[in-house]
Amino acid sequence: MNADRIRALIREGVWTSHTTGLAQAHVQGNVVILPQAWATDFLRYCQRNPKPCPLLAVSEPGQAMLPTLGADIDIRSDVPRYRIWRHGELVDEVTDIRALWTQDLVSFVIGCSFSFEQALIEAGIPLRHVQQGRNVAMYRTAIQTEPAGAFSGPMVVSMRPLRAADAIRAIQITSRFPNVHGAPVHLGDPGLIGVADLSRPDYGDPVDVLPDEMPVFWACGVTPQAAVQQARPEFCITHAPGAMLITDLLNSRIATF
Repeated sequence: MNADRIRALIREGVWTSHTTGLAQAHVQGNVVILPQAWATDFLRYCQRNPKPCPLLAVSEPGQAMLPTLGADIDIRSDVPRYRIWRHGELVDEVTDIRALWTQDLVSFVIGCSFSFEQALIEAGIPLRHVQQGRNVAMYRTAIQTEPAGAFSGPMVVSMRPLRAADAIRAIQITSRFPNVHGAPVHLGDPGLIGVADLSRPDYGDPVDVLPDEMPVFWACGVTPQAAVQQARPEFCITHAPGAMLITDLLNSRIATF
């Protein structure tokens, strides 16, 4: 199915799960929606942390449609699952936020590593979470992001187990996609970045790392959720980890050569 058909199913409440492997040619995005009073600091936070927070789009206050990402995209209904935060606490998960929408809200769409997975698969690099139909494993790390105003906190990473030769090729390929996190931030010993147990991800689903593989870690767009927990804005909406906004942008058009 193409991107607009998948968005229609999401909008209708038919698809409410993660978006791994869907519309593989299309760019997917993480979502953060904040009151206007918090938007400037969050914009600065993204600008200071482009690896975990590469911006694809920023709306005007109250703007629900995002025409730069797709002609019919409505940020209030086109994400499979939203998380609702109040004062840094997760209070609900919903599939539609139209009832919560106000003209004060500013939407941020941040690049997602699902977008470079198509290029990895086309290069013959196996991705276990895609093969198994699981969400990617994500971990909070000891790597601290650069603060901006009230926003700060640890970098969150996504992990894909790869053989050494595939890891080298994956670094080369993903370096061409800086708008969706680019090259990995770490590979090998997870303890060096403060990840104690790969079998217990903070977000997503665990996958096995086989004896001939190493864990490879990319910066992840769930990082802002950790920052929201520390900044404690009175209200915030994010995507649920792995449940992304699927855009009309093509992965091939955002690659650098």
